[in-house]
Amino acid sequence: VQLQASGGGLVQAGASLRLSCAASGFTFRNVVTGWFRQAPGKEREFVAAIQRSGHTTYADSVKGRFTISRDNAKNAVYLQMISLKPEDTAVYYCARGKSVILSTLSRSNAYDTWGQGTQVTVSS
Repeated sequence: VQLQASGGGLVQAGASLRLSCAASGFTFRNVVTGWFRQAPGKEREFVAAIQRSGHTTYADSVKGRFTISRDNAKNAVYLQMISLKPEDTAVYYCARGKSVILSTLSRSNAYDTWGQGTQVTVSS
C-alpha cells in the first residue's frame, strides 16, 4: 500500500496549482482521503478530506480556495488550489484514512498511510 503526491512547485501569490495523489494497493473510492501540509517549524495541519460518499471537508484557512476531488476511474485524488498565498507554502501530503467519522478527519491519527509529500512554495 503506497501513496504518492505530486504537482507541487514554485508559484507567485495568486496563482493556482493542482496536486495529485496516486495510490497503489487500494482504491480511493473505498476510503477517506485527506490532504495535510507542514510548513517549516510548524506542526502538520489538516487541509481537506473527501469521504467515500464524496462529501468533502476543509480547513477554514483554505475554504473557498482549495477543492479536493476524486477520480475513481483513474484512482486518483486531487487538490486544486487557487488564489495561493505565501502562507500556503508547505510540504503537502496525501493520506489514507482509517477512520470514517467526520469529526475525526482533521486529525493526523485518523490516517494510517501517508505519501512522501510534495513541496508548494508561494512567493509574494
